[in-house]
Amino acid sequence: MTDATVENEIERASPEDLMHLATDIGPVPMQVGALLILDAEPAFDVSAGRQVIAQRIHALPRLRQRLVRTPWGCGRPIWVEDPAFDIRHHVRSTSCLPPGDEHAVLDLAATLVTDPLPRSRPLWSATFVTGLAAGNVAIVVVFHHVLADGIGGLAVLAGLVDGSTVRPAIPFTTAAPSPRHLAVDAWTARLKAIRHPAGRLRRLRSGLAELGSPRAVRAPHSSLNQPTGPSRHLAVVRTDLAAVHDVAHQHGGSVNDVVLTAVTGALNKLLDRRGEKAGGFAVSVPVSGRRAASAVHLGNQVGSMPLMLPATGGPLQRLRQIALITRGRKTTTPGTSAAVLGPLFRVLSAAGVLRWFMNHQRMINTFVANVHGPADRLAFNGSAICDIIPVSGAFGNVTVAFAVLSYAGALTITVVADRDHCPDLQTLAHALQTEFDTLVSARVTRPAE
Repeated sequence: MTDATVENEIERASPEDLMHLATDIGPVPMQVGALLILDAEPAFDVSAGRQVIAQRIHALPRLRQRLVRTPWGCGRPIWVEDPAFDIRHHVRSTSCLPPGDEHAVLDLAATLVTDPLPRSRPLWSATFVTGLAAGNVAIVVVFHHVLADGIGGLAVLAGLVDGSTVRPAIPFTTAAPSPRHLAVDAWTARLKAIRHPAGRLRRLRSGLAELGSPRAVRAPHSSLNQPTGPSRHLAVVRTDLAAVHDVAHQHGGSVNDVVLTAVTGALNKLLDRRGEKAGGFAVSVPVSGRRAASAVHLGNQVGSMPLMLPATGGPLQRLRQIALITRGRKTTTPGTSAAVLGPLFRVLSAAGVLRWFMNHQRMINTFVANVHGPADRLAFNGSAICDIIPVSGAFGNVTVAFAVLSYAGALTITVVADRDHCPDLQTLAHALQTEFDTLVSARVTRPAE
């Protein structure tokens, strides 16, 4: 292999990736995932499913790589092939606790997504879950956020399901770059940035615009912000995607505007039951810098857009207000706020105060992450995937967060909550379902032609 070939194969963690590594300091790891429910036959063969994943990950190089630090002066960490890769370290099976209903499998998924993945191996796992009440089988896929963002996670899913491109088994032949080549690559990139500062300045300006004024978004004090512990629990709310799209379009908004309207309304009801009042909420909305990702280009290209959103008034009135707010905050280069937040978080981490900062921040009350998933139903090893439930954690002092995914005509919202600080999770989930039901029932239906 020539020196030029080795140099060209250097794959580094991006600045956005490093931001997720820097913030991985809390009681739960920066890991995300999905719960796939298979409409499987009683004789579903878990061993055969493991072999299918083992074959298909050859089209997903990042699932065979681990992230390693470089020597001083040699730039950001790099992705290298794991010569000790063993599928048995990543694909396991377990049985769901009785009664095997949705509540039980969600508890299992919450446990798996908060169990730290070993940094010495590729940062992902897949667990087959049997013993579900309906006779189905589930797969809980978990990966560290440094491996992929939400868009990248969909690329991983596309590589694992039926219809993906399966490559023949190949030996691990990619050699790690030498320190000399790492240093040359790193300093070449640095000099290029110095010679062409205009692009970086434009990105910083766009990132500041995406973040908005700190004075405009300030999280009101409430029980929603408390330092979180190590335990999470989940609840799921579902609604019809077409109906949500209709009501959004009829009131000048997007699907995500309807989601934000329902979330803020539900949080307002939750605080009211707790004896608290809030006129609005500061919500952090992830903003992707890309529309799609490929199996060979994962990582993170996502920023954050903090929004101050109303929580009182009628749902349709709030939907129109939120649509105006989000439309006014969109930038021409989405996802660039990571260029501002990344260096800040890394400096705080190096100073040893990042965890304190995350446990005491008053910039946001909650996170709402929405990913547009597959429009058509998928299958795995011949079994239809009847449901995909997004799974994530709540971090810092944010006790409640929301992960949203559309799939095959349905919109699924997972409420992720700290178990100790949000024992009334089911109350919140019920309020959220009521908010969605109210919104979609208000849409204007057109007579069939």
